[in-house]
Amino acid sequence: MPRRSSSYSWPILLFLMLVWGSSFILMKRGLEVFSSEEVGALRIVITFLALFPVAVRRISQVKGKMWLILAAAAVMGSGLPPFLFAKAQTGIDSQLAGILNSLTPLFTMLIGLSFFHIKAKWFNILGVFIGLGGAIGLLHISGDKEFSFNFRYAIYIILATLCYAVNVNIIKAYLKELEAITITAFSFFILGLPVSVFLFFFTDFPGQLIHDPRIWEGLGYMAILALAGTALALILFNRLIKISTPLAASSVTYLIPIVAILWGVIDGEGFRASYIFWILLILGGVVLVNRK
Repeated sequence: MPRRSSSYSWPILLFLMLVWGSSFILMKRGLEVFSSEEVGALRIVITFLALFPVAVRRISQVKGKMWLILAAAAVMGSGLPPFLFAKAQTGIDSQLAGILNSLTPLFTMLIGLSFFHIKAKWFNILGVFIGLGGAIGLLHISGDKEFSFNFRYAIYIILATLCYAVNVNIIKAYLKELEAITITAFSFFILGLPVSVFLFFFTDFPGQLIHDPRIWEGLGYMAILALAGTALALILFNRLIKISTPLAASSVTYLIPIVAILWGVIDGEGFRASYIFWILLILGGVVLVNRK
């Protein structure tokens, strides 16, 4: 990673840590008003509406088979995960959701080495396992019994991390010529119409608009989640993929549990002093993953 790119990557990592770490509590608030399917769909539809003008202005940049590659990236990176995360959080708390999300770098490395021929130094690979060890430590001390009992919900996040891992490698390998904002805008341009049809014709959302007095509060949470946690964050994340490596970009998910846990504490989910050791271990792993 060139020095100039490295200087840009750390501020992006920290910003994504704060935004995506906060997304779990926003989803939790949204689920108090909407179903998991509605939360996932609203996140996509609001982002689609926000980025639609960008996609229209840049439509000439996407040609031929690039549409198929963008469609694959859209489904894996932006289509399936919002629904999987929302469904998972109907059965597990926001702390555990943030911790399980830390599997992304491991899957990114395994898929990248197996199918995309990515290159990684030994200390990058070591960083993946150190960071994962820190995340597992947080998982264990935050209540592994709950994890075992709710594995049927936790599996949705594991599937989402696999989707993210495939998406990161697709963008790095096949979409180098497109700008980060173009990739993001067209991902939701592709997803927007079918997901809008699903939201308005196959969920209870239209009826809620008329009858549910909490609808505007819920839409407020969803708007923040979509605009900050999806639109802006994905533009920056796609930029991070381009100026770094798939492993380095995905290492942001090691930092997310730190913020997710802090939000969990604010929300009454509890904090232990032993968290500090595992948080430091995570930070050490992130430094190694991002080392040149």
